Amino acid sequence: MRYLFICIPLLFLSCGNMNSDYKKADNALDAGREFIDGCLKGDFSKAAFFMLPDDTNKKFLDGLEKQYREKGRDGRQQYREASINIAGIDNPTETVTIINYSNSYDKVAHKIKVVQQDNKWMVDLKYTFNPNL
Repeated sequence: MRYLFICIPLLFLSCGNMNSDYKKADNALDAGREFIDGCLKGDFSKAAFFMLPDDTNKKFLDGLEKQYREKGRDGRQQYREASINIAGIDNPTETVTIINYSNSYDKVAHKIKVVQQDNKWMVDLKYTFNPNL
């Protein structure tokens, strides 16, 4: 019984803060890579951790998750096994980085914008869907 009183609070503490498994990105490339990796692997809580937290970004990420979940089992497995291919990196300012990339499975070119805000590097997914921002 004594072990039960020790284990239950530990269980609640470990479940309460799932994002603690992710380490803050040290630079734009790390943030972008971790975000992309989360999306490829179907770990959208990881992707959200490395994304600017606003309603528009959340809606875009929810849409990406929906598309991922609608893929067949084999398609999802192919994405999980895919590697990230960086085609180029642009640094328009010290706090903004644009990463051009594809993955080894579908080879479709994508761009994401990574910004430094409050001393954190985070993906602004809005740029992916509207590169004029």
